[in-house]
Amino acid sequence: MRLATFNVENLYARYNFRRGFNSMDSNQFLTNDLAFTIQDTTAKQVTAQAISEVDADVIALQEVDNLKVLDRFASKYLDSMQYKHKILIDAYDPRHIDVALASRYPIKHIRTYRADRNAKNTAFLFSRDCLEVDIEVGKKMLTVYINHFKSMIGGRSSTYDRRKEQADRVAEIIKKRWGHANYDGNYAVVGDFNDYPAGKSSIQPLLTHPGLVDISQRQQEQDRWTHFWAGGNEYRQIDFLLLSPALAENKHVIPEVMRKGLPYRAKKYDSARFDLVGEKSPKASDHCPVYVDLDLS
Repeated sequence: MRLATFNVENLYARYNFRRGFNSMDSNQFLTNDLAFTIQDTTAKQVTAQAISEVDADVIALQEVDNLKVLDRFASKYLDSMQYKHKILIDAYDPRHIDVALASRYPIKHIRTYRADRNAKNTAFLFSRDCLEVDIEVGKKMLTVYINHFKSMIGGRSSTYDRRKEQADRVAEIIKKRWGHANYDGNYAVVGDFNDYPAGKSSIQPLLTHPGLVDISQRQQEQDRWTHFWAGGNEYRQIDFLLLSPALAENKHVIPEVMRKGLPYRAKKYDSARFDLVGEKSPKASDHCPVYVDLDLS
């Protein structure tokens, strides 16, 4: 089966108010006065093309507004993909972007860590959750931990502590569930970690975890980048698929990065793009889907 992760960059639905409606007047804020649409239809078509191209059986998503938006997006653009099973739990991000999962296989159990508090008990630890999902693949179970850590907006060093605390907590979660069995199981920690391995990296607790294997190390270094930041013209690896030792045991398990949805200004990628992609936009995302083929047997 194929597992993927993809930050779809602002898969929003926002309300389009009727003409003359004052949205600031709470006395008029009635559901019947509202209608929503998915913003930027063309961009969402490119996002859907990227998802279709990867053709994953299970795909973890980041930056999804809510479950209704994911349902509508999948129904409108991904109907042939047969993602019959989808899950998202609203968390506490101020932009209302959450982690989600779409699957061709049944979801049997979920666990959210949205209520975890930081060490100082001054805020929720995961603004976008660490969503734990058990998926039944044939007669096997696959557990996926979907993450979207604190961004580097404001500076990598100034945001280090919060991101490090989030990574530490995910490492603890893996140890608690799988450590007693010497990490023998089918599980993966995936998502947008919002940091890269070089230098003082906040995600080292996961990259060096005894129960996780960073299979991106099996790629050529120049092939690992997953994100283009136009503001600094930077190409970084910040999206990861970390596998359990059992899933990573086969040395031929190597991740792939699909970049056809990047805008043309991401010049490091000079191969084919989807037809609707523009110089800056439309684009699938500023991230690239990362995927891998797994044998759960």
